[in-house]
Amino acid sequence: MKTKLAAFVLLILLVCGYFILYHTDKELKYIPRNADAVVLLDVKKATRQYLLSFLGHPSEWFQSKTKDKKGMSVKDSGVKIPDFLQIFHLEKTGFSDWYCILELKDKSTFLTYLKQNGFSQKGNDLFRKGYFFIKIEGTYCIAGTSDSAFANIKPLFQEFSQRTNFSSDQFIDGSLGSISFIFNNKIQNFPVHLNSDNIEISNGQKEDFSSVISKIEENNYFIDAELNKDNIESITSVFNRSISDSVQISSLKATAVLKQVNDTIITYTYDDDFNETEKKTIQKIIQPDYVISLKTPMPEKALQHFQNKKWVNAQNQFTAIPFQPNIIEEKPDGVEIYSIKNKFNTARRLNANYIFIRNNTLLFSKLKSLNRKERNIISDLSSIFYGNKGQEYYVRLQFKKEDLPLMLRWQNN
Repeated sequence: MKTKLAAFVLLILLVCGYFILYHTDKELKYIPRNADAVVLLDVKKATRQYLLSFLGHPSEWFQSKTKDKKGMSVKDSGVKIPDFLQIFHLEKTGFSDWYCILELKDKSTFLTYLKQNGFSQKGNDLFRKGYFFIKIEGTYCIAGTSDSAFANIKPLFQEFSQRTNFSSDQFIDGSLGSISFIFNNKIQNFPVHLNSDNIEISNGQKEDFSSVISKIEENNYFIDAELNKDNIESITSVFNRSISDSVQISSLKATAVLKQVNDTIITYTYDDDFNETEKKTIQKIIQPDYVISLKTPMPEKALQHFQNKKWVNAQNQFTAIPFQPNIIEEKPDGVEIYSIKNKFNTARRLNANYIFIRNNTLLFSKLKSLNRKERNIISDLSSIFYGNKGQEYYVRLQFKKEDLPLMLRWQNN
């Protein structure tokens, strides 16, 4: 009898565990049909991954009980946590404009959560904190990095209740999340994997870039990049800077280092007799030294193209780069742009497509506007790598190697 009862209890626990940790509603109710990009997070897979990390580190078992509770957690914020967190970008909106729709369980609790986390009210049920906006619409809230499309999203709620445009199976296949692009009803997915000390986004095999990364890491540059024509066009289009095909730029090589320098600010004051007094103030600023080489068989035509675009001033400085003074020069095999004060040789070409950015302690002073948790996460970041080979793309956010995996580290911040 006891054996049957124990087996029955175990079966009930397994069924409950399945529904809590594995069973998901795959309907993505809150992605509009005019979305052109989607970021999806499998919340239950993230929960399972967290539990495995937690159980594998006994040192954390009792710490969570002894930590001071500061404020309200997201799960207690009055918001219904979906099985899949759905973040989307709409067609014909700003590059940095992203949105997410969530259901509210308790509006008053959610308002308390917003107040505790520093959101200020800017209008009728509209709240803002820095670059984040939240609009409450009945039993829903719209979160976004901009409020420009809130009015266009509101009428979609009736459509959401009548039909579902997408399913999670169209975006995720076993990964923790995905970044997907939608074009002409076709979806291109980039699975996201959270590992113990890095985040990987790829539609190919990361081994294709391991040798490139190891060679780059031998140097100590802040930025090291090498791009072919297609990658140059893709990246410059994001910043509304297009380069004509007629100049035939085939590749780019860029290297930069960061340094802290003294900058002198001169101001003038006047006494009661209108005598001028000069005042000098010294402040420390962070600026890069860099060299950018553009390969083209027609360097003279390329330089003329930049001049026609008004990117070169009378001092022969390339003004499309905000960090000046610099010089742009014509070379036998292309065009070179370099900072004036400390010119240095670029790293050798690896004949690959990549961008590598190394975190630098000089940047930490710029993080004062972030909260403690956000500052800790960014300061824990070691480097960012983007690589491309044919139709394969790979992005890696590498964090410092520590005893705890990222999930537990972020919980402790």
